[in-house]
Amino acid sequence: MAELTKAEEQIMQHLWKLGEGTVQEVMASMDDGKQPSRTTVSTIIRLLEEKGVVGHKPTSGRGYIYYPLLKKEDYSHNHLKDFIGRYFDNSFSSMVSFFVKENNLSVEEVDELMEIIKKGSEK
Repeated sequence: MAELTKAEEQIMQHLWKLGEGTVQEVMASMDDGKQPSRTTVSTIIRLLEEKGVVGHKPTSGRGYIYYPLLKKEDYSHNHLKDFIGRYFDNSFSSMVSFFVKENNLSVEEVDELMEIIKKGSEK
């Protein structure tokens, strides 16, 4: 799976949310205070196309409608798997332990997580 830069990932987040959209629609979905230029967004989308994670179809006018070829769930799964591998020696329990020790997870959140794990292992 292609590794995405932070900027590419931000554009993908907007495309995943929109489902599909023109460069202008992607820009409109961004926070006005931190909005990159049209040229920047267009360039990043072209790079995403080269990586095979975005496709396009023509509009009735000029330009294209872009859509994600990569599912958000697939990217999230692989990204999390890589993260756990790099920082926690492929140990999910080590990661959870780290966040509990850092007080980033409450007891309720750990219980919720355990329920999710139980449900997932029953499938």
